Amino acid sequence: MYVAGKVRRPGLVRAPTGSRIADVLALAGGPLPGVDLTTLNLARQITDGEQINVGLPNQPPPTNPPGATTSSTPTTASTDPVNLNTATLAQLDALPGVGPVLAQRILDYRTQNGPFTTIDQLQEVPGVGPKKFDSLKPHVRL
Repeated sequence: MYVAGKVRRPGLVRAPTGSRIADVLALAGGPLPGVDLTTLNLARQITDGEQINVGLPNQPPPTNPPGATTSSTPTTASTDPVNLNTATLAQLDALPGVGPVLAQRILDYRTQNGPFTTIDQLQEVPGVGPKKFDSLKPHVRL
């Protein structure tokens, strides 16, 4: 799990199978004071590789129910660039030429190094060479 937003310890959290959003929030140190949690279903079971955004606007609900497998084929085409600092695994996976492994590497890089400050930093992610970077550049933003 990747917990982002207004929690005490954002980042990668390891939670046992069957855990719920409330459990993951506790593992991340809990929400910051005054954060509105009404947009989160605290009783929902989590799925592996999911990103939970706490206190951030415009949080789309997960598209896959617990236990469902994800497809690397996007179900809707979007022309809007993906924000490297807030993108979920599914959003990164939907980018052209990015599969689940590279999407996870991007999330791991962000967890280990903090938010991207330039798009060029994407080249520091293992598996993103010059050609891959050139093909991704128009599809990402900060």
